[in-house]
Amino acid sequence: MKHDQPKRVAILYAGTPEARETVTRENCRFQDLIKAFAARGTMAEPAVWHDTVRDDVKRQLLRVDAVLVWVNPVEDGRDRAVLDALLREVASKGILVSTHPDVILKLGTKEVLHSTRSMGWGCDTRLYASPVQMKAELPAQLALGKARVLKQYRGNGGDGIWKLQLSVADAEKAEGGARVVPTPDTVLRVRHAKRGSQEENLTLGAFLERCAPYFAGGGRMIDQAYQPRLPEGMIRCYLVGDRVAGFGHQAVNALYPAPPGARPSEAPQPGPRLYHPPDKPEFQALKQTLEAEWVPAAQKLLAIDTEELPLLWDCDFLLGPKTAEGEDSYVLCEINVSCISPYPEAAVDTLCDATLARLQKRGQTPFSRKQVIE
Repeated sequence: MKHDQPKRVAILYAGTPEARETVTRENCRFQDLIKAFAARGTMAEPAVWHDTVRDDVKRQLLRVDAVLVWVNPVEDGRDRAVLDALLREVASKGILVSTHPDVILKLGTKEVLHSTRSMGWGCDTRLYASPVQMKAELPAQLALGKARVLKQYRGNGGDGIWKLQLSVADAEKAEGGARVVPTPDTVLRVRHAKRGSQEENLTLGAFLERCAPYFAGGGRMIDQAYQPRLPEGMIRCYLVGDRVAGFGHQAVNALYPAPPGARPSEAPQPGPRLYHPPDKPEFQALKQTLEAEWVPAAQKLLAIDTEELPLLWDCDFLLGPKTAEGEDSYVLCEINVSCISPYPEAAVDTLCDATLARLQKRGQTPFSRKQVIE
């Protein structure tokens, strides 16, 4: 096969075995990417993933030059164990895989909030490696009277993310200087970030029991200080490699509180995310800091080369306390790497160009059908 032969890119996403049988380039939901790659002389094709069609997907991926992966950590009750093993195998054959499972473990789990807590985007963050540790250490954090946000190690869609705080009466005591250390029988205010959830009253013991499954299989929980400016919205920075390619702004997001004086059940549900190009004026300070300081610092801390960075990923930021000069600060609340969809229209061309540039830099040549069969 000639080295100047057009490259082939697979866009891999979760679906049913039946969907894999019927999907085409014309009806795939990633039409924007397929058309953008085609405009660059590159053939992009859909690759529907399900654990039961592993071997079929493997044969397809061994015939392409790059695989762009959009599969959640948990999808329809399944995790990514089978898929990640396959992607490691495919990558070992010289095929570009983004995002590589090993990079996801460094960058795309909630543990990154703890491992990078000393960076400029960090806040008061703790890690509980076991239910025993969480039971021993969480009460002291709640005793300070401020809300905490607990997050399971891997998840999506708000599942396993909880806002936790003392009852109104106990919180007022704590604010007055009293030390209220919760016991297993202490009633707390608890709210799950999953869409449709409402605040409920739950004892600390019951909450700890509810979180026990998150520790299965080496799981853990991350405990962050709640950011009071959350009602001012969340800013999602979409990155291609180490450069911001667009923004998403969500005014009403998960854990948004009820209006003052209203019942907890009246808290609004998350609203739509509005997408913007990378030159949106009000986000330029965040963009500059993220590109020039935080991404390089995270790369150094987590040992991730620039060529290993995801070809498409995002960082979610909440507004932190105002600086002494009255400027906004930003607190990282999540990094998404496994499945970035939807994304700003502005990111499409940048993503396609970066994929082809990375292939060119790697000096990769396509596999022929003969090589694969042999």
